Amino acid sequence: MLKHRGFPGRLTGSDFQFTIRRGNPKGVTAITRRERFRDRKSVDRQADAAFLKALVEYFGDAPFERGNLDAGRLSWLFGREVLPAEDPFDPADYEALLRVDLKAAEASFPDVFASSAPSEDDDWVDD
Repeated sequence: MLKHRGFPGRLTGSDFQFTIRRGNPKGVTAITRRERFRDRKSVDRQADAAFLKALVEYFGDAPFERGNLDAGRLSWLFGREVLPAEDPFDPADYEALLRVDLKAAEASFPDVFASSAPSEDDDWVDD
């Protein structure tokens, strides 16, 4: 199992994990699409946004190996913002390739992308 060094392990100040320490000896947990209902807790939505932001910063739109990324956290984004990058796709494989759909991610989580865009308040010097 590939360990993504430098990837955040969890949402700061919470128990929402983003990575796992070691593979499951009983078998790989499969990634499945989970429905996100409007009445989800604010902290759950914050965890999704923080995880997506970390994925975008770490991988961009390039394909990446699932490795030690948490299947539960990936499942909240899978099928919408995170898509399979290979065919056939095995959702229960640590070596499965995924990719971030930046257009879908920006539509679902505009705040994640708003903070990285330059604003009018930034001090830019045009030469």
